Amino acid sequence: MQKSLLKWYEIHGRHDLPWRNTKEIYHVYLSEIMLQQTQVNRVKEEYYFQFLEKFPTLEALAKAELSEVLSMWSGLGYYSRARNLHAAAQQSFNNFPTSQKELLKLPGIGRYTASAICCFGDEQNIPVVDTNIARVLKRYFGLIEPKENTLWSYAASFINSEKPKEHNLALMDLGSLVCLAKNPKCSACPLEKECLGKTEPHLYTQSKKKEYVNMELFYALWIKENKIALQHSKGPMYKNMLILPQTDPIEEDFVGEFKHAYTKYRLKVKLYKKENMALEEIEWVDLEKIGDAPISSLTKKALYFIP
Repeated sequence: MQKSLLKWYEIHGRHDLPWRNTKEIYHVYLSEIMLQQTQVNRVKEEYYFQFLEKFPTLEALAKAELSEVLSMWSGLGYYSRARNLHAAAQQSFNNFPTSQKELLKLPGIGRYTASAICCFGDEQNIPVVDTNIARVLKRYFGLIEPKENTLWSYAASFINSEKPKEHNLALMDLGSLVCLAKNPKCSACPLEKECLGKTEPHLYTQSKKKEYVNMELFYALWIKENKIALQHSKGPMYKNMLILPQTDPIEEDFVGEFKHAYTKYRLKVKLYKKENMALEEIEWVDLEKIGDAPISSLTKKALYFIP
């Protein structure tokens, strides 16, 4: 089965992904952080290369201002990833660890990310289990709602010790391209012959329904001399980033509204034109340079309502 898996990967694997064709630990680390909660093509086309151009080394990232890092992350979402990435760089740029134990001490790095860095960046003989790999393993071994340690144990028992990196990447791609959560393509799977879950694959993908928090937000569009008023966020959303100031919803000042999703929040955002506000800690940002500011995709959407 290992040989069949590697043969499939050789033909069908996603070999064009840039972070798979480098031995730079920093590049692998960056890709793993970016790929959390974000689609592969979006990371590849819009963020990965641009980020590395701005911060080509871990040391360059460590010495940058957090606002610069957040600016480059703008629109990617889940901004705690960027804050943790920056903090980890400051802690480790002189001697970035390559052991799971030491990597787990850095902010924002959990069991999967530590394993991925060690295997994909340093080719260590260790299992890697992400959502896609977990689905493949649960079906292949017939594991219904296994505990996390059990799943990792099966992954370790199945790993190809001669080619651990290719093996883990093959499982990852198999889960992404063939062993899908809905309507898996079992006839195209190299593991079908011995798969214990192929007759009822849906049994291994049952999950709890996500619960979302609905919120209504009222923001001000305060423009003066081609500059917009922004404030540093102090709340749980968009921490350390610049956001529009909140305002009272006065109907005659209404400009427009839009919907926006952010982590567990489902937001209805309403915008109001303001000409004067009694606010402290306002930062005026030139609209022509707004692209360099640490703003979120929510704020970017709001800018389209500026006449």
